[in-house]
Amino acid sequence: MNKHEIESYIKAGQIASEIKKFARNLVKPGMKLIDIAIAIDDKIEEMGAETAFPVNLCIDEIAAHFTPEIGCEEVAKGLFTIDIGIAIDGYIADTAMTIDLTEDNRHKEMINLNETIMKNLFEVIKPGIEVNKIGNSVQDTVQEWNKENNTQFSTIKSLSGHQLGQHIIHAGLTVSNNRTDNKTILDNIAIAVEPFVTTGIGDIYEGNLGGIYALISEAQVRDNDSRKVIQFIKDNYKTRPFCSRWLEKAGLPRLKFILPNLVKQDILHHYPLLIEKSKAPVSQIENTFVIAEGKVRVTTI
Repeated sequence: MNKHEIESYIKAGQIASEIKKFARNLVKPGMKLIDIAIAIDDKIEEMGAETAFPVNLCIDEIAAHFTPEIGCEEVAKGLFTIDIGIAIDGYIADTAMTIDLTEDNRHKEMINLNETIMKNLFEVIKPGIEVNKIGNSVQDTVQEWNKENNTQFSTIKSLSGHQLGQHIIHAGLTVSNNRTDNKTILDNIAIAVEPFVTTGIGDIYEGNLGGIYALISEAQVRDNDSRKVIQFIKDNYKTRPFCSRWLEKAGLPRLKFILPNLVKQDILHHYPLLIEKSKAPVSQIENTFVIAEGKVRVTTI
């Protein structure tokens, strides 16, 4: 990992941290999700960065993959997670936080556990550590917490952290939150670590489509407007995920027809919602770690 890569990851993380502060101060119960998303989009642009993916705004049992489209009437409530991606020259900071918007603060303990998991990981993640030590630490923390507090929290089994690359959010290596035999050495690498905590069974299913797309094929299409949309996506996002509100802001036409059609043709992938199987609320805390030059930099705090 060269100096430019490291500096880009660091700058992306610094901006992501500022965006988290901005979002925490912005979000109020009852605020429209579309207003939150647009405000975050605008703030990222104002700070001179690119979005690595559309901001995920997930409520209660929805663990991932929802971003509002123009006209969305849904409002912030319940256990509210904000997942933010920032890119500098394609090098990504991926970070998330969860806020309890309930009147009785009923999810406080779950968030406290999630924060404790991450705090312990700050101590565990060192240059040259084996990747399975991360999942071991997550599970040790959850088990100890449940024993001491007579609780039954669990992590989402099938949701994991991941290696980051230039313009690539999931760049190969999986960083599990569970115990594994993976002894891959972590060095000269950027990773996102994201434990998900729930009171449910700890598994997910795919629900309705969540408004987040990615280009997965460069197959030719006959429609001229569709070709313009594909070219705009390639020029601006490459393989990074995007959403319809960004395309609408750019003035691209006929999107309500073009996007579903490109999905049908397997040119675009439309991500489904990831929902906790027992419909229990899910908390997520995520940070980006750059492990290089004999040190660990947590870029997003």
